[in-house]
Amino acid sequence: MNRLIYVETSIPSFYYETRTGAKMQARREWTREWWDHALVGETLVTSLAVIAELSRSPEPKRSDSLALIGSLPLLEGGEEIDDLVTAYIANKLMPADAGGDAMHLALATFHHCEILVSWNCRHIANANKSDHIHRINGRLGYETPKLITPLELLEENP
Repeated sequence: MNRLIYVETSIPSFYYETRTGAKMQARREWTREWWDHALVGETLVTSLAVIAELSRSPEPKRSDSLALIGSLPLLEGGEEIDDLVTAYIANKLMPADAGGDAMHLALATFHHCEILVSWNCRHIANANKSDHIHRINGRLGYETPKLITPLELLEENP
């Protein structure tokens, strides 16, 4: 397949999830299963925004998560990315945190990633926001990456 997939912060975070609830453990297992398959047939990328967010995690999750993504290429920021972030926040697509969800979407969009993989189902992998995101990106002249979870990617390839 070899699709370009942007790995958002929640992916390495859930890879090393320690909470004991059934939903948390399920997400951890799905993340690990997807990660193992993705490393073989996909091109995974991430960003300094992800590294910054993971750097605020407690140890040992911080070191483990950063090591997990340590070999992934980093997508570059720039003025165009900042403009997208501003547009996303102005159009209420994402919370008003220029270094967070809006940045992840802007990086994946600008760099033509086919997929942005995330467990952030409130702001990123949210079907209720998808049409709005597509409309705004279309108005700005961009295609929107698929905004999906590792579970959805696993279901593509049973």
